[in-house]
Amino acid sequence: MGSNIASEILRRGDELVVLDNLSRPGSVQNLSWLNSSGNLVFIHGDIRNMLDCSQAVLKYQPDVVFHLAGQVAMTTSLISPYHDFEVNTVGTLNMLEAIRIHCPMAVIIYSSTNKVYGDLDYLKYSETDTRYVANGFEAGIPESMSLSFATPYGCSKGAADQYILDYYKMFGIRGVVFRHSSMYGGRQFATQDQGWVGWFCAQALNQSNGSRGDFTISGSGKQVRDILHAEDMVKLYLEAARCIPHIAGNAFNIGGGVDNSLSVLELMKMIEVTISFKPRVQHIAVRSSDQKYFVADISKIQSAIGWKPLISKEEGIKKMMAWVEKMQ
Repeated sequence: MGSNIASEILRRGDELVVLDNLSRPGSVQNLSWLNSSGNLVFIHGDIRNMLDCSQAVLKYQPDVVFHLAGQVAMTTSLISPYHDFEVNTVGTLNMLEAIRIHCPMAVIIYSSTNKVYGDLDYLKYSETDTRYVANGFEAGIPESMSLSFATPYGCSKGAADQYILDYYKMFGIRGVVFRHSSMYGGRQFATQDQGWVGWFCAQALNQSNGSRGDFTISGSGKQVRDILHAEDMVKLYLEAARCIPHIAGNAFNIGGGVDNSLSVLELMKMIEVTISFKPRVQHIAVRSSDQKYFVADISKIQSAIGWKPLISKEEGIKKMMAWVEKMQ
């Protein structure tokens, strides 16, 4: 997310400051790529450090803060809950306080998650040959769905999500929350725990090129998400910044919508067709607290700023496969 948004900001000729601790796999490569794309200020800092946040905001007085830093894997949060809390909750509070004290007119747009709605195991589901269907939510999950934080990741992101909204109510800090489903696209160095579309694309390509190892699918593979391509995501964030007077203080469910929903099994079939190779997979136990179904009802953001995804899942998967192949 960060690299793609940053690249478009540079392309537009705006001033860009990046604060990153470069801990995520691929972040060093993405920084090098950005440096070749234009002039930016890079701060090797950490949002867990209040001083890093305060100094950056005080010195550069940003118009817009795209708060995309985070611990992004549910599975990792189960291994290291405190680290997860420090990065997601404390890091967000640090940035909010830096803005409140040093640059209160700044806009902050926060990348949250569908996990703030919990497991959604209380919904009624139907099952087809390839996917689960949430009965009564054919248009997707709306923002009116009750919050129900689950797993340390859901708790830490959910708390940060609520801090963003509360700082608008209490202090007038113009924040917006995007509760994301699944995103994918170029510059995403996916891992087994995060970035499932890119991960499966990469593993399938490895197999097609002679790798002997199988890779795993948790559960039946009928779990459904709506996928949003990076190009559509960039347009969303930059348009949201422009439209902030109309949307500040709001949370929006964000994804590719019903038309771009996919189960893991359906993704594997699309990959098979795209590369003319049938990947070898093994099924393992269901991941703890995994949602059977999350497709975002994106009607609220469509009505608010006129944004909607333009890249279909078919086109997007082809783009993703091409980028992964290029990087291998």
